[in-house]
Amino acid sequence: MTASKSKAENLGKGASTQAVHGGAERDKGFHSMTTPIVQTATYTFDNTAKVIEFLEEKVYGGELEREEYARYGNPSVWSLERRIAKLEGAEAAVVYPSGMSAVTSLFLTVLRPGTHIVMTDDCYRRTRQFCETTLKKFGINTSIVPMGDYEALEAAIVPRKTRFIFTETPTNPYLRVADLNRLAELGKQHRAMTLLDTTFATPVNLRPLEYGIDFVMHSATKYFGGHNDVLAGVIAGAAGRIKALKDARGIFGNVIDPHQAFLVERGLKTLALRVRHQNETALKVARYLENHLKIDRVYYPGLESHPDHGIASAQMSGFGGVVSFEVAGDIKATSDFIDRLRIPYIAPSLGGTESLIEQPAYFSYYDLSSEERLAIGIKDNLVRFALGIEDAEDLIDDLEASLSQVPARAAVRQV
Repeated sequence: MTASKSKAENLGKGASTQAVHGGAERDKGFHSMTTPIVQTATYTFDNTAKVIEFLEEKVYGGELEREEYARYGNPSVWSLERRIAKLEGAEAAVVYPSGMSAVTSLFLTVLRPGTHIVMTDDCYRRTRQFCETTLKKFGINTSIVPMGDYEALEAAIVPRKTRFIFTETPTNPYLRVADLNRLAELGKQHRAMTLLDTTFATPVNLRPLEYGIDFVMHSATKYFGGHNDVLAGVIAGAAGRIKALKDARGIFGNVIDPHQAFLVERGLKTLALRVRHQNETALKVARYLENHLKIDRVYYPGLESHPDHGIASAQMSGFGGVVSFEVAGDIKATSDFIDRLRIPYIAPSLGGTESLIEQPAYFSYYDLSSEERLAIGIKDNLVRFALGIEDAEDLIDDLEASLSQVPARAAVRQV
């Protein structure tokens, strides 16, 4: 190990320090403060002897510091993967061009016909759709259980067939929080791997691998990138398992572009600063909304009223930057409330510097009727507010101005 590399690995364990320096290899021939964008599709060799030396290392498990073709690796991507692994406390990480690419690649790599997944019902709709439709075509079945019902989860496990227990924490959109100790124990007891999507938490607020979870994944599009300008996904875990995913990535071809990797790595350097601010802002906004007469209900794990507040307080150092709530009104009163807001953009996604707001009844479930949405727990008056880095006072003033115009007939709290 070089002196410069050793220095980079012993700068400290804080989230901000790791986000800026973790996994960095200083002075690796570039003399650049930032990791260069290595924009190439193929790599050259000085002579045939170098080709043979490279192939010997690749075939027989040597320590590779280069590749021959960009589908198998890129220095800009490697730098990002090392940094994320440090942040998660993982042995290794693998990045993909989107969060969906990450989770679908994991399942397609590991699962075989006849195997089985148990998933909680408050997961991202497209992930659930992939499991219930695409994987089903390959003879892989999925059981959906209520979030927080661990008896139902254990009952759904099929001996010798269940390969994954999968959930999000916090979930989307109701911000439910999983009991990680209990999940990890169930996984070990039944020899099923545990996969957690902690996009909403980030490693600043929660590091699931420390609880014995096998894999952690993120849509790096969100908080990791942090500026609403890049798509990416990541999975972190044990080195052997991640190597298998990297090998499969070289076959599937779902590789991240080096410029995408550069943007995510740049975003990571301010991750802890942004997330801590968003934690504080979200808690202030949630408390304000909970006390407002024109709000029926607020979902935020930092509130004592949230069903998972206790477990969230025990596991998380912050509760995240997303607040979901129900406006005291119908679908039109809710959309009118959103339309009057001046600061947040009406848009899907989360985790960026700008606040984003959406009505799930329209954005994610427009193809369903009101009755069908309600059957899966999505109310017409539900709002998801993803806080950016604006000042909390300005956001609250904006909310107040719009809520003051919600019709009085809609301002009766539901019991």
